[in-house]
Amino acid sequence: MQLLQALCQIAAPSGNEAPLTEFLLRYIQQHQANWRTLPTVVAGGEFQDCIILIFGKPRTAVFAHLDSIGFTVRYGKQLVRIGGPDAETGYRLVGRDAQGEIECTLQVNEETGALSYDFHREIERGTELTFRCDFRETETTVQSCYLDNRLGVWNALRLCETLQDGIVAFSCWEEHGGGSVAYLARHIYETYGVRQALISDITWVTEGVRPGQGVAISLRDSLIPRRSYVERIRRIAREAGIAHQLEVEASGGSDAKELQLSAQPWDWCFVGAPEDNVHSPDEIVAKMDIESMLALYQELMRKL
Repeated sequence: MQLLQALCQIAAPSGNEAPLTEFLLRYIQQHQANWRTLPTVVAGGEFQDCIILIFGKPRTAVFAHLDSIGFTVRYGKQLVRIGGPDAETGYRLVGRDAQGEIECTLQVNEETGALSYDFHREIERGTELTFRCDFRETETTVQSCYLDNRLGVWNALRLCETLQDGIVAFSCWEEHGGGSVAYLARHIYETYGVRQALISDITWVTEGVRPGQGVAISLRDSLIPRRSYVERIRRIAREAGIAHQLEVEASGGSDAKELQLSAQPWDWCFVGAPEDNVHSPDEIVAKMDIESMLALYQELMRKL
């Protein structure tokens, strides 16, 4: 959990993923010698702040988005959402501008819903503010801001330790409309011939997806994956005896939407642990679901 805590403490809202990208590149450089297979690292240049790791002879790609939600300072003390953060008066926000470090308080106008901040000075326009990280761990849960999707990134990094054949792609902008997966997917398909994907992301606790009952395999959200591919994943999960539950939603999405709409014939499935208190400073996930998520990814990357 020390790695997960370190990931959650790095501010990387959509469009400014570079600090987390730099952390991951250092982590990969420091740890890849101990992984089962030494990957080829593709980063920088035309890939912007994304990273692609290629292991052995890949058949399947895992996509995990680096970015998180947050706020942008507009004019005066106005704030504009990055993605869809929860907003309540009193949330503590942090950031930095040319005048120094910032720790301020979110304000929500009860009548209009307009967002602003409470701070002893005016913050420079364009400054990004993110939730202050308060990482809490118990025997059964972890709780923090930005488990979505730092937990998906953590899962992908831990998967790298044992991965023999496969691709791990770290994407950007997912929380604010996407855009990077289109060129990542094209490069992966055209260079390596891979057209199967798993989405390493975090889903929501609902009336049908409960904490502590295993990783969720999504049958659909606002988009619908190819059923025969999802059934292969379900069969592998059942045969391995890994705790899991099935998700069916009418809305929501992930990096999968760019795969679904791409010019290449990608199969995809969202496989992720459920969290409560979504997009707030207090996101919470059961450790049992984290363990089953990693175990299922390890099994799927061997069998798919």
